[in-house]
Amino acid sequence: MTTTAPVEPVLVSLRGTGGDVTAECDWASVLLDALTAASPYRTFRWYLGQRHYSGVYWSATVGDHVVYESRLELSRLLLADFDARVSAIVAQPFLLTTWIEGKRRRHIPDYLLVTDDGPVVVDVKPRHRLEDPKVALAFAWTRQVVESRGWAYEVFSEPPAAELENVRFLAGYRRSGLFDQSLVDEVAGQVADGMSLGDCFLVLPDQPRPLVKSTVLHLLWVGRLVCDLSRPLSPGHSVRRAA
Repeated sequence: MTTTAPVEPVLVSLRGTGGDVTAECDWASVLLDALTAASPYRTFRWYLGQRHYSGVYWSATVGDHVVYESRLELSRLLLADFDARVSAIVAQPFLLTTWIEGKRRRHIPDYLLVTDDGPVVVDVKPRHRLEDPKVALAFAWTRQVVESRGWAYEVFSEPPAAELENVRFLAGYRRSGLFDQSLVDEVAGQVADGMSLGDCFLVLPDQPRPLVKSTVLHLLWVGRLVCDLSRPLSPGHSVRRAA
């Protein structure tokens, strides 16, 4: 869908830790550091009978809780937390305001990710709603605004089921502080390229198997070991060291 270009300037509004709007400035000049330090712009509410499942997720990437407004947003959050290229995750990071065809337009993206390849602004929406004219218009002008800075813009819908379930499972082993780093290094040193996942669980026969197993799964989460996540994990999965 194409749309008339937003009227300059496009304004961005941020909230501080107390929830007050602390900044309103030109999108083209706002610093990335200010965006990553912002609190969620939208106020989250929980009430009986609500249609979306909101909540908080403890992110290993940021070492703190990150909010989400739906299960689909949580899916994107999990994948971002698992992605070694992502160094920061900000939920509901800012409000964009502009004028298009004489009407004031406002939009709050769902996530801002800081990655090795640059910032990525993410909107999350079920696939069946992407053709809704209001949704398509909001995403079209937001894309123009984001890409005007040379940043990436992503619309995220339902991911492959097996990949998501694998990452959701591995997220149970994401907290590095719960693992003995010397044991993590020892297990990693014993895993050879092409070894099956089941055999990886047996690399230290003098250690309790559940402890070694959880360490291997932690190594998969942090990316020191990799395997095919496009199909459900099984003991027969081939594992290799990260490049």
